[in-house]
Amino acid sequence: MFWGVDIGSTYTKIIGIGKEREIVDSAVIPTIFNQDKIVGEYLADKEVKMLVATGYGRYMLEDSHGAPVISEIKAHAKGAYFFEPNVATVIDLGGQDSKVIKMGEFGSFTDFRMNDKCAAGTGKFLEIAANRLGLDMETFAKAGFEHDKELTISSMCAVFAESEVISLIAKKESLANICYGVHESIASRLASMAKKFVVKENDCIVFTGGGALNPFLHHMLERKLERTILIPKYPQLIGAVGAALAGFEVVQ
Repeated sequence: MFWGVDIGSTYTKIIGIGKEREIVDSAVIPTIFNQDKIVGEYLADKEVKMLVATGYGRYMLEDSHGAPVISEIKAHAKGAYFFEPNVATVIDLGGQDSKVIKMGEFGSFTDFRMNDKCAAGTGKFLEIAANRLGLDMETFAKAGFEHDKELTISSMCAVFAESEVISLIAKKESLANICYGVHESIASRLASMAKKFVVKENDCIVFTGGGALNPFLHHMLERKLERTILIPKYPQLIGAVGAALAGFEVVQ
């Protein structure tokens, strides 16, 4: 068994692959205190041929488990290529950052752009807005399809953007219209980052991360880029898959 662990700001993703590179085990667990200990407990009764870590908390596993680490960019490139060999651009939306990766050959990458300065361009802002509206994420993700007004949230800062949401609530704007505005804001930022790399009309674009589980965000992103965007199987686990594949390649 070859294991990849992606310790993100919100969730930790764990993937186990077998000798044929098939996925045989997976888990998504909240990221909390002593996450390296929690990962160790999960793997305690598993066969571990190689463990590779990625994500914000990857160095915890390097220190406690002696696990080699790879960057999130490298992990997501490898993981996206595993599911979509024709991928040219990867758009990833996580809890704490968003990134766009320009792919090279055979799962490598040649360039990337990353937003990790403010939550306004990340999945965290979606969570903040949903909480303000009293909606769970699944309901929030679908509500935008019912909008009848195209609201805009213009603030580049998550704090001020949240204030805009509060103001819209006070003005009695509908939940659907506010949901539209929040998703439009995120999609605009992602599309702006991606346009630098999406050059050819037939470029294969892959959307990964927890954000890819949001159907309205996927819809808005396709609308902004005027392209079909693929979502691979297990989009939230792509970084962990890439880490596991890196371990597989080392041993092989």
